[in-house]
Order: sequence, then C-alpha cells, then structure tokens
Amino acid sequence: MIHIVKTKETLAQIARDYRTPLRDILAANQIANPNLIYPGQQVVIPGLPNPADLPYQIEVSINNRRLRLYKSGSLQKEYPIAVGRMLQGTPTGNFIIINKAPEPGGPFGTMWMSLSKQHYGIHGTNNPSSIGKAVSKGCIRMYNKDVEELSRTIPIGTSVNILA
Repeated sequence: MIHIVKTKETLAQIARDYRTPLRDILAANQIANPNLIYPGQQVVIPGLPNPADLPYQIEVSINNRRLRLYKSGSLQKEYPIAVGRMLQGTPTGNFIIINKAPEPGGPFGTMWMSLSKQHYGIHGTNNPSSIGKAVSKGCIRMYNKDVEELSRTIPIGTSVNILA
C-alpha cells in the first residue's frame, strides 16, 4: 500500500491512521529521520494490499447520505447511511479499510470497519432511526444488516472515497 504524504502530515500521524507501528513504516521506507518527509512523497505502508489491485471501491456521498459499492467500476449496490453532524463532520478524501471488528459493542452496532484516518470508520448502529441523518461524530453509520453484508463482500484495503 502506498500513501501520498499530504501537507502538514507527520509520519507519526500516518502510523496512527494506518494502525501500523512507526518503526515498521521507517524500515519499509528506509527513512532514517521521520521528520524529513514532504508533501507528495510516497510512503509504503507495510502489511496492507494495494487498493488498485482490489476489485472493490466504495464511494460515500455525505450530502446524499448514500454509500455506493463498485466492483471493477460497475455499481453493485447502494446503501443509505448516517453521517457526521455539524462541528463533527465526516472527513472527506481518500481512505482505505484497514481492519474489521465484529460485535464492537456500544453504539457501533454489529460491525466496525476502520478507515485509514484515526477515530473514523464505517459501522452499524444500535439506533436504526438515525440512518439518513447527520447525527454521528463523523463516522459513517449503516443498518446492521447492510454493514454486515458490506463487510462480507469487501476485503481489507478496499478504497473509500468520501465526497461532500
């Protein structure tokens, strides 16, 4: 997996976002000084597949509150979602699914899939009436049956493009 460094990003934050030890990223990239990275630099994230090699892609529309699943560029399914509320919005940009956790407990429903942005994910809900609304703390909520189906379908490393 290749990550492109963005302005003001640090290797420490990149490591946290991908839940990968900083020492592993330093070793995979032969970087001696973690403070000497620059925007546009390619950083190998060890242990994750290249999303370009996977058939599935996810596109999230915050405004439409829809998640679309594509396979090889063809729309496979569309799901209703809940998104972040004002002041705790859902982040936009390109991310990947880095892990899956069934039965995470609490308000996260029956499945949690972490995004490559610390503290954010796609998950189920114990409040199905929230779907279709802007009510979360920035995560993408789905009906439990939908997030379970999505989790069974997509592999770790699937790209997630979140649009306003």
